[in-house]
Formats: sequence, C-alpha cells, structure tokens
Amino acid sequence: MKWSFRIARIAGIDVKIHVTFFLLLLWVGYSYWITAKTIPAVLNGILFVLFLFLFVLMHEFGHSLTARKFGIKTRDITLLPIGGVSQLERIPREPKQEFWVTLAGPAVNLVLAILLFGWLVLTEGFISLSQLSLTEGSLIERLAIVNLVLLVFNLIPAFPMDGGRVLRAALASRMDYVRATQIAEAFGKGFALIFGLIGLFTNPFYLLIALFVWVGAGQESRSVQVKETFSGIPVKNAMLTQFQTLSPTQRLSDAIEAILAGYQQDFPVMNGNEMVGVLTRKALLQSLARDGQTVNIASVMDRDFTTAKSDEMLDAVAERLQNCGCSTVPVFENDKIVGLVTMDNIGEYLMIQAALRRSSPETQALN
Repeated sequence: MKWSFRIARIAGIDVKIHVTFFLLLLWVGYSYWITAKTIPAVLNGILFVLFLFLFVLMHEFGHSLTARKFGIKTRDITLLPIGGVSQLERIPREPKQEFWVTLAGPAVNLVLAILLFGWLVLTEGFISLSQLSLTEGSLIERLAIVNLVLLVFNLIPAFPMDGGRVLRAALASRMDYVRATQIAEAFGKGFALIFGLIGLFTNPFYLLIALFVWVGAGQESRSVQVKETFSGIPVKNAMLTQFQTLSPTQRLSDAIEAILAGYQQDFPVMNGNEMVGVLTRKALLQSLARDGQTVNIASVMDRDFTTAKSDEMLDAVAERLQNCGCSTVPVFENDKIVGLVTMDNIGEYLMIQAALRRSSPETQALN
C-alpha cells in the first residue's frame, strides 16, 4: 500500500503503518488538549489510541494466523486511521475456511474484552459508566469497552467488513460463490449509505467508513467476477506468443533498442535454451540512471522469477502474477518458453471475451 512503511516483522508478517496514522495521533492530541488543556491528558489520549490500534493489530493477526492454518500466507498488515488491513495472498474460496478466518479477528477482541473485564472484577476496578469519557476514567475499563465495540462493529454484515464476509461464507455454502458475493456486496453498499447518513448528521468519521465499505465491496465483487470469467480457461489462450528474448551477455543498450522497436517492456533472458532471468523495465531504468547503458544484462536481470505452464488455468496464473510483485510471467511448454503473460494482455483478453458475449450469435460463430 502506498505511503506505508514497515515498523516490524512479527511471525513472518510485515507490519506497516500508513503515514496518515500520525495525522490521527496529532488530531487526538489536539482534541484532548482542547478538552482538558493539560499535557497528562494529551499523553493519556495518545496512549489510549495506541492501545486501541494494538488491539486492531492483534485482531488482524487473528485473521492472518488462522489463514496460515489453511495454507494462505499474509504479505503484510497495514495500520490505517480507520483500522487495519491484512493483505492475504488470496481470499479463501471454501465457505468454511472464509468463515473461520473471518471470525478469528473478532474472536481476538472477545478474548481481550473477557481478560480486561476479568481483571477489573478481580481488582474491583469498575467505576460508573457515567464517569467514563474519552479523557477521563479507568483506562482498563475504557479499553475493555473498546474491545466490545470492535467486536460488535466488525460483525455488522457490511461487506467487506468481517460481518459481511461471514454473510458471504454463509450464502456461498448454499449458492454460487459469485451470486453470494453480489448479495453481500448489496448488503455492504446498503450499510455504507446508512454510515454515510449518520456521518452527515453526527461524526464525519462515519463518512470515511462509508467510503471504505462502498469502494471495498465493489472492488472485491468485481475481482470475484473477473476470476470466475477466467475459470476453466488455459493460460495459453491469453498469453503473448510474439515476444523477444535477450542474452545475459548483451548490454543495456540492446535492451533499449528492443523496447523502442516494439511493445514489450520485460524480457526473458536466455542462456541458450535455459531461462536465467528476467530484465524488467524498472530494473533497466534504475541501472541506466546509475551505471549507463554499457552494463551487461546479466548484472541487472532478476534471477528470482515466476513461471507458468501453458496448460495451467488463467485464473491461477493471474493470481500468481498479482502476488509475485512482478509484471510478467513467462509461460513454458515441454521445458521451452512459448509465451508471456502480463496483466495488460489479461485485461485485453477479458475485454475481448466480454465483447464477444455481447455480440450476435452470427458474429460469435465467425470467431
């Protein structure tokens, strides 16, 4: 996610924080100063928010570590002013898996609330709710209540929030996955409108939540529909078959000529019949700026690359392309490179198929 940087790596998962999170801390500190006008109150407010986002992080780890049990890795977790986002390599398609992965997050908040309330019972630390506010009252009691709020709020069936995903999982156990996603999307957008109306008349923060839910629901629904469109289609139907390769002994000047002469941006690097790397446009430009165009391609190419087989399904290769952080996947058949797959040509293939579906039966017959 842009404008984010890593602050830790826990259990093999990068923890990132978005720069706007610091704007939230400044706003909280300012709000506490306006209310109490004391430094201890400001520090108390910031400490409360930091604990709140610690619980949000633990909530996201609940999702991530449960997903790992089902063989799904998490690339990173990013903390935003409106909450946390876990970047799973893929969304579980099996309803039972999505159900348990989704509920693991709220379950963390439930356990935390029980532990905090248990501590208050043991220490007789309860105070009247009327004495609690954002700036005053027992920190432990406020944090316990916050975990209950996080638990209840996340279970609202507003897709793609946790409650919406539970709804999708329940629907998908009884109907087609795409249809289940569309119904969950409709629920999510309905709640987004409710959040938006609440935000207009009360707290503007609800407007941010409404935007997140509306956009997120639409994006995930479209993603599911695209994957369903690709389902059952072999990658050889959509790959680029006219492409150029380079040799590791060639210079970057040769790669420049190849780029200017055609449409290709990334080049498989071949040592005879063996593929030894990929020269990406990004690596080329960085090396040109640093070392000039006389450098050998072997010193610039990426030796850690992802490949696919021609008979693999397009949806699986498209997912791999998104997860590998690369822009091109070479396709092999009988140990010989036969094509390239990029997100651009996958998009073009999708548009062509959509146009064919809208065309007349006579036109489809010609194709």
